[in-house]
Amino acid sequence: MNWTELDWPALDRLRDGFLHGGAANGPYWRTLSALASYDLTYAERIGWKWDHVLTELQLRGWAPSSRSVLDWGCGSGVAGRRVLSRFGPGNFDELLLWDHEALACDYAANRATQTFPGLRVSQVTPGFLAADVPVGLLVVSHVLNELAPASLETLRNLIHRAEAVIWIEPGTSEVSRGLGAIREVLRETFHVVAPCTHREACPILAPGHERDWCHHFAAPPSEIFGNPDWVRFGQRAGIDLRSLPYAFLVLDRREPRLGPGWSHVIGRPEHFKPYARFLNCDRSGLAELTLPKRALTPLYKELDRTKAPLVYRWTREGTQITAGESLAAIAPAGS
Repeated sequence: MNWTELDWPALDRLRDGFLHGGAANGPYWRTLSALASYDLTYAERIGWKWDHVLTELQLRGWAPSSRSVLDWGCGSGVAGRRVLSRFGPGNFDELLLWDHEALACDYAANRATQTFPGLRVSQVTPGFLAADVPVGLLVVSHVLNELAPASLETLRNLIHRAEAVIWIEPGTSEVSRGLGAIREVLRETFHVVAPCTHREACPILAPGHERDWCHHFAAPPSEIFGNPDWVRFGQRAGIDLRSLPYAFLVLDRREPRLGPGWSHVIGRPEHFKPYARFLNCDRSGLAELTLPKRALTPLYKELDRTKAPLVYRWTREGTQITAGESLAAIAPAGS
């Protein structure tokens, strides 16, 4: 597939279904051209979200221990491919794929085989999904607003069989809060690796925070803004190429390596002339913090410009920041 061959009727149909809930009403891939067009465009944008999350996991010192990856609800397979690429295909023995449409599984399997020659790539059977055999690293991407109750129950069963889970969703309020509710159930049996810097109850789900939701923003590659194909795609599709909001959850049977005192900034900081303001989450809960520009000019500018995950360790007096350091600045080289 290339930019001149895009199946725009299929892309328009898919986008309408994803935006308005039609994707939950049955099979929607229909053709290989739909999958290939999606993989080149919308799936690539999802891949940039995966890149951002995987960067954060590496900064936190996390890597999967399992040599098996299961990409559940794989679609065109971008999530599984991003995980294999980031952690190295040599660190895995197999990629397992499942989607409710066989056409999607076939496409994802072919792409993975082409990208990682020699890697064992298999499509799982309904029997595997229903069995009680262990699952290694479970990868889930952009499925929550499509799942029927039976499918969600199947996914929950897989999670309980997994060694670790990386789950990324759109950064909408409804989907994010739904993912947070799932976290609340699973934090009793898993360690929460990210986005949380703690294992306490999610403060966003507490009374009084109904208008808040845990979401973050990935930075797309800067070169796409000078790429005429991407520019035309954004105009034709009616999307803002700069905006990549997402929600995510990473779980592991192992205890995370991130030490105490860290926070995760929710959403985007707001910048005013004298200060920056943002919603901060740590083990003490949610707090709206301010960072004075004059006293902390480098940090003020960093919060405005950085493309790194917004994981910080703050020193503060009340709700005012007096000092801080980012995880990206102190993580070991090569993270």
